Amino acid sequence: MIVDLSLPLGEETPVYPGDPEVKVKPWAFIERDGYYMNALKLGEHSGTHVDAPAHFIPGGKTIDEMPLEKFIGEAFVVDVRDGEGTVKLDEIPDSGYYGKIVLFLTGGRELSPEVALFLVAEGAKAVGTDAMSIGDDTVHTILLTAEVPVFENLANLEVLLEKTFTFIGLPLKIEGGSGSPVRAIALL
Repeated sequence: MIVDLSLPLGEETPVYPGDPEVKVKPWAFIERDGYYMNALKLGEHSGTHVDAPAHFIPGGKTIDEMPLEKFIGEAFVVDVRDGEGTVKLDEIPDSGYYGKIVLFLTGGRELSPEVALFLVAEGAKAVGTDAMSIGDDTVHTILLTAEVPVFENLANLEVLLEKTFTFIGLPLKIEGGSGSPVRAIALL
């Protein structure tokens, strides 16, 4: 079974305040041109996307420099929707993170720096959230300095509660990219 974890990309896709809006404009039509194609205008961090270290770390790896293994792996979802404010350490399990992709079902909450430090120390492979942002600049810096990719704007995480699965969220190979939209999926 495949669960789609991606938001649709279109002109109604919400974007982080200040980021470019998503524009999808017809470019070619079968009747006129013999084929159909759209032109896209969007930021690298539009819709469901992944952040590379270069997004916050001067000289950090760009998305095309990241090993593909970072974007695929065994994963699980941590449900922290019932809390308030930033997600704290006492709201998450105390083990089981090494080599795993950890996805947070937050209802819009962000991680605290303490949680980010814990995930790095515990060896998480990647981290993701259903929120528009995983956390503040400090949280991004902690995770991305350790080359832990950050997936944001994930969808349908509630379907995966109490399950382990294979997560796949491959980025586009954008030269010098600070991140990339992804088609994130869970394989059960």
